[in-house]
Amino acid sequence: MQQSLRTALRAATIAGKLTPVLCGSGLKSVMLASSQILAGEARCIVAGGMESMSNAPYALKRARFGYRLGNGELIDLMVHDGLTSTFDRRHMVEQASFVSRELGIAREDQDRWALRSHERAIRAIDAGLFEDEIVPVGEVTADESIRRAAPAYAPTLQLAVVHHTVTTNDYSCAQSAAIVRGIEVYHVKGNGWNDIGYNFLVDRCGQVFEGRYGGVDKNVVGAHSQGFNNGTVGVALLGTYQTVEPTAAQRQSLVDLVAWRLDLAHIDPLSTVAYVSGGNTKYAAGLPIALRAISGHRDTYFTDCPGNALYRLLPAIAQQVARTGGPKLYSPVVSGPVGGPVRFMGRLSEPLPWTVTVTDATGKVVGAGSGAGTAVDWTWDSRSAPPAAYSWAIAAGPLVRSATGTLGAKVTALTLTKLRASPATIDGTLVTSTTISYMLSLPATVTGELLDSTGTVVATFFTEDKPAGAQSFTFTPTGIADGNYTVRLTAHDANGREVKASVAILISRTLLGFTSSTSLVSPNGDGRRDTATFEISLAAAADVAITLDAGAKSIPIFAGSLPFGNQEWQWSGTAADGSPVPDGVYKARITLGTAPGVSLFVPLTVDTRPPALILVSLYPLRLKVDDRVTVIGVVNGRRLTTSEKPGVFRLGFHGTIHSLWFVVRDAAGNQSKPVRYPHR
Repeated sequence: MQQSLRTALRAATIAGKLTPVLCGSGLKSVMLASSQILAGEARCIVAGGMESMSNAPYALKRARFGYRLGNGELIDLMVHDGLTSTFDRRHMVEQASFVSRELGIAREDQDRWALRSHERAIRAIDAGLFEDEIVPVGEVTADESIRRAAPAYAPTLQLAVVHHTVTTNDYSCAQSAAIVRGIEVYHVKGNGWNDIGYNFLVDRCGQVFEGRYGGVDKNVVGAHSQGFNNGTVGVALLGTYQTVEPTAAQRQSLVDLVAWRLDLAHIDPLSTVAYVSGGNTKYAAGLPIALRAISGHRDTYFTDCPGNALYRLLPAIAQQVARTGGPKLYSPVVSGPVGGPVRFMGRLSEPLPWTVTVTDATGKVVGAGSGAGTAVDWTWDSRSAPPAAYSWAIAAGPLVRSATGTLGAKVTALTLTKLRASPATIDGTLVTSTTISYMLSLPATVTGELLDSTGTVVATFFTEDKPAGAQSFTFTPTGIADGNYTVRLTAHDANGREVKASVAILISRTLLGFTSSTSLVSPNGDGRRDTATFEISLAAAADVAITLDAGAKSIPIFAGSLPFGNQEWQWSGTAADGSPVPDGVYKARITLGTAPGVSLFVPLTVDTRPPALILVSLYPLRLKVDDRVTVIGVVNGRRLTTSEKPGVFRLGFHGTIHSLWFVVRDAAGNQSKPVRYPHR
């Protein structure tokens, strides 16, 4: 971090607590600075910068454990650590060579440019030019929406990997949540990961934080140790533990957390696991590696993590984990197919009576064995068992977490799918009934019901046994008032499983139709998608109201009487009171009579915000946008048009650029401000 005075920054420019020297990449230093600010440790920290291109660090690959003559392979640490350019993802050393080759700027000149940029930053700070760029810490809040994808899950858990976050140790219990949020932002927006990398984080006060989303008791695949993420749980201690040991509360919470998580997977914390590497710079893909059930990050990668002081505690922590809680069942294994001998094995942490039970789909016990001691070993003779799905359980009393599973044929789930009503609207004249169709995966007893808009059952159609496959019935709403209704089907199978499915229908003898000319409108007066036209069909004159609904918010845009027949009403972006409707995703809903009334809706998105366009570089020609857009431009008199996703993109133009002009338009027709070169 460039908090060191050796970076040529004057002490007066740093209004906060200084760390003497901390080496890290630009993004890493920004994350650490963010954590300190969020924790209230400092008001302002100058962080970031670039690595020296003329003095790139190297290391001997085998120096840690010794090496023989002629085997002193050097590692370029900048490439090894994965430091890449933000814009084109080149390694920093490769980027330096590219800049030197393509633009004629030597590496030493790049270093001098970096120093000059810091000097310019000092002058800007002194002039007060950064004041508008500082966001108060109070405005920083957790943003779960930054997760890029749904969690992935491993089939089994094999071991725990312990880390430290290389952040400050000097924080209060109330400040640690902000530090965790800072790490999440760094992992997602800095590293480009789907979510925070760790599965759990533990602070110095003993508080445990859920890391990667997906379920604390599930085998969520993290991003904490390259090549060793699948089937491991990554636990990070907030702080730096190279020379300082974790607090007693932090260590105890680590022990309790790992004891619980490994017990869920029936893993012996003192065991050794043969883990097949997914591939990194330390271990090639496919290489089996012997790892302790509680390992440190350095066991799987070239790193000092989790710090020397914490790493040397791991054997004692594993012993503590083994002693925590009640007796344990380790390594339950089932081998052999149904129709032959099926062997059940496991190991108990202390001698206890144990049982093995096998049941069929109805819950009937079809096999059972028992014994006593630390070794669980029983074989079920399943030669007389019909091909089917069976459940098994190994138990050793109320203090031991039982192991359970299934074997035999795959259990078919009871499902009720493809439920639809055709047609979905009954007008009582042209359409007097609707056909309800659905699909059952298994034979089941099905009950059909009609619910009104409040969820009250107003009619029961039938309760009947139905075979597996396609089913249907016809519903005619005799004596049923106009309104919005739901047809609900409930199915029960022979094993007691239940599934439900619902489909909406409308009974309306007056409101026959409601559509919109567009689902996306941009009422900003630019002549592109400024209005939406609603088409309304009524069988009789009626009082109607049209609203834009988003969650609990409902904005009236029209209320009045409309005559019989088909008619159109054009909307230009204002509410009924004349105020502009804010951008958002809405349901345009028409309602007859007073609420709840008969209603229909169509989707409508209001978007008046123009996309942002930034010229990133000329060589190569790259631009950045914040929305999915159509790009329209002219370079040296040559017209270019393309479609691009949000982010930085490169245009295939070669040669010297004398002039350019670009704008972008989003799906709503909103147009960005133009970018030009030469700049005007």
